[in-house]
Amino acid sequence: MYHFIINPNASGGRGLKTWRKAEKALKRRNVNYQAFLTEKKGDAAAFAAELTDGCREPRTIVAVGGDGTVGEVTGGLSFGGPVTLGYVPAGSGNDLARSLKISKKPLVCLKKIVSPETYKLLDYGVVSYGSRAEHRRFMVSAGIGMDAAVCCNIAEVREKKKEKGIFLGKWNYLVLGIRQLILAKPVKGYLILDSTKRVEFNHIYFVSFHIHPYEGGGFLFAPGADPCDGRLDVRVVHQDHKLRLVPILLAALLGSRRNYPGSRLYRCREAEIHLEREMPVHYDGEGGGRQKDLHVRCISSKIRMIV
Repeated sequence: MYHFIINPNASGGRGLKTWRKAEKALKRRNVNYQAFLTEKKGDAAAFAAELTDGCREPRTIVAVGGDGTVGEVTGGLSFGGPVTLGYVPAGSGNDLARSLKISKKPLVCLKKIVSPETYKLLDYGVVSYGSRAEHRRFMVSAGIGMDAAVCCNIAEVREKKKEKGIFLGKWNYLVLGIRQLILAKPVKGYLILDSTKRVEFNHIYFVSFHIHPYEGGGFLFAPGADPCDGRLDVRVVHQDHKLRLVPILLAALLGSRRNYPGSRLYRCREAEIHLEREMPVHYDGEGGGRQKDLHVRCISSKIRMIV
């Protein structure tokens, strides 16, 4: 039995179109499956929890949607029994698929899922914040600062556009990114890596924590990130002049591995960040409000995934 959790609204309705193609193929192959379609944020996690909580039998759960959908499914999983995760990309960014070289063609993905040959044991991340010590899992990346502000802004606009039936395209993403670059203000703060190393910065624009190399639809902020090594790659972008951010962001967008001044990369198992004022937070593109203190850690080799 395969359990599909589908976000029909992913990428302006691509999720539903992708699922319809996949469902036809499942029926042709006489595959036994269940389908769960989300209606709102939190549904994917609730479905994943319902399917795995207290279950000791093997489960294969397949996420159909974007990185946020996979992240939400991961957040709801209970690992009491054997769980295998499959993925059919249908989002706008698809950074997880880019990292794992998963095809964007739903029928190719489906063939691998129903006749799997290769699995990987993947890490995931946990970000903790707030006075109630809230915990959120993430599959691809989390961050605080300007990159999170873009994610939150995109989510807000997506909801408004969805109500009007308008697709949020790539040009909208670019415009929102430029807007956040103009509005961004740096903050003073410091990081503690693996409870031993402290590094301070006076002009932080954002800090991103990576399990996988990409975020934001193809920005290569962590070129060496390995989702199987039990470590986080931490990118800190700090500049005293905002215009100096432009070559850093362009290099990441174009996939360059060059490390520009004002952009540092660290590798660790866990990290704390403490800022002088609150900034937006995201995990797999989902907003986590505004925070100034975060704790992020890597959970090693927990996700068994079909690739």
